[in-house]
Amino acid sequence: MPVPAHPKIYHIVHVDNLPSIVTDGSLWPDVVMAQRQGMAVIGNNEIKADRLSLPVSCHLGTRVGEYVPFYFCPRSVMLYVIHKKNHPNVAYREGQGPVVHLMADLHEAIEWAAHARRKWAFTDINAANRAADFYDDVGHLGELDWSAIGARQWPSCRDHKMAEFLMHQGFPWELVRGIGVHSENVGRRAMAAFGEALHRPPIKVKPEWYY
Repeated sequence: MPVPAHPKIYHIVHVDNLPSIVTDGSLWPDVVMAQRQGMAVIGNNEIKADRLSLPVSCHLGTRVGEYVPFYFCPRSVMLYVIHKKNHPNVAYREGQGPVVHLMADLHEAIEWAAHARRKWAFTDINAANRAADFYDDVGHLGELDWSAIGARQWPSCRDHKMAEFLMHQGFPWELVRGIGVHSENVGRRAMAAFGEALHRPPIKVKPEWYY
């Protein structure tokens, strides 16, 4: 499968965390979030801790946990883990319903990073996998398995579906171009999170982004 002309990237977050993201004007990496109290943590705690020390080979001296992670697809493998509510290293047990997808455009994000002199990278598999290859050149997007990334059934291509885009230090709220939610109720909660913010990306119920 060829590289999409306009690849999108997706970050999943609990809807209760949206107000702080909007207020701060930024999504923060795990190294920052680990210091915050009262946030809804939906990820694998063991992997999150591991990512704080894993190096990003194309940006020497930086670690995976210093980057805000995105997948190249909605309905990710991690969302399935959240949906099942039975992983021993995932304390969160509310399921996928309150989880929202924040969607951005890959090329727009990279263009912003160039102007802001912000490091970014992408991987061919999960960035927490020590076999992952890291790239900081869009010319290597063809190294990703785009068929796996878009697969609805992924047991045979799980690792490659989990390819990631990473933005160092933080990802600006203004680059979020859309929000996909599981239900109208969660959509209303997401809308309420905007408060008086000027940047208000469209919110859509996207059942095809969920299990």
